[in-house]
Amino acid sequence: MSRANELIGAAMEALAREDQAAFDSAAAFLADRDDADRVLVAAATRAISALWRNGWQPADVVRIAARRLSDWHGRAAADLVAFELRAYAPATVDERWRDQLAGLEAAVWWQGGYLAARRARDGASRLMTVSGVLELLGLLTGLPRLESLSPPPGAARRPVLARPHAVSEKTLTRVRALLAQAESTTYEAEAQTFTSAAQSLMAKYSIDAAMLDAQPGGGEAPAGIRVGVDAPYEQPKAVLLSLVAEANRCRVIWSQELGFATVLGFAADLSWVEMLFTSLLVQAQTALVNSGTKKHGGGRSRNKAFRQSFLSAFASRIGERLAEATAGAVAQESASRGTDLVPVLAAREQEVEQAVERLFPNLVSHRMRTAWDREGWVAGRTAADQASLGGRDR
Repeated sequence: MSRANELIGAAMEALAREDQAAFDSAAAFLADRDDADRVLVAAATRAISALWRNGWQPADVVRIAARRLSDWHGRAAADLVAFELRAYAPATVDERWRDQLAGLEAAVWWQGGYLAARRARDGASRLMTVSGVLELLGLLTGLPRLESLSPPPGAARRPVLARPHAVSEKTLTRVRALLAQAESTTYEAEAQTFTSAAQSLMAKYSIDAAMLDAQPGGGEAPAGIRVGVDAPYEQPKAVLLSLVAEANRCRVIWSQELGFATVLGFAADLSWVEMLFTSLLVQAQTALVNSGTKKHGGGRSRNKAFRQSFLSAFASRIGERLAEATAGAVAQESASRGTDLVPVLAAREQEVEQAVERLFPNLVSHRMRTAWDREGWVAGRTAADQASLGGRDR
């Protein structure tokens, strides 16, 4: 083992022991070496390659780096992920991974050594940059195995023909634009119009997909995505995501310590769940800001209890509205098509449940506990009644 690798190993051991002095010493010696960039980037690349085999995806790696360490570590993770993925032919990298890279704006933007380029961009010392990458490496090498939701790079195969009922990027772009307009307007009637149009588009694709899969030669399998659930107030946000997913025949498994939830369902439903959840969070946050600060009679702040209760009530009421609206939408579509959609949709829900059991055989449920504030609960339900759900508002 080279001296540089020995220093990296010493730094990793120091991190595991939480021995800051030993870590700083190893980082300082490594920073003085000419081969530090090559060896350190190679170690990070190996760690990232191992994560792909353990079920991680690009967005997962960047999210956990920013969550556990800092935004700087998140940016460095995005850089090194982009660097590692250059080793694979584009056709062997899952399309969803390429979408994640684009969303993260992850690219190999530097020429020559990464540490030197990163240091120049940040205006930082060599020691600070080396220490930061070592900290990132320590995190990456200690992450747990995740459920595999897609083939790792090098193993993906691009389909020869797109599925006839896949949601087109053009449609998704239209839906995203409509939701963005709904979130930005201050007029409730306009928000209802925009979200109704978005919901109508996605609901049509979802039911069309179910009907096509029910025909001979159909049979799209459930898939999975991971959705970030960020602090503060992760619990009511996770509940909101779960209720939105249930209304769209999806299931949610929340990994609180990792900062995300896994959503399982069919492709058209997954797309809409993620977008609707994001839109509802924006609407809830706007309502929270408008509610102002809250204090006890003695002047002590009760913002935390108020906001937790607000978001819990918002999620609860949204769940009720979605359940009612979904049942009505299915009945309306069944009547217009002259066929009972309930058995078809129930069969799809059963397939999703089977996917959950296959991927999470040891799943355990826990009761959530949260703070209580009566005013926050009432305000949250009121905001949920006013929130736009799209076409299902009808």
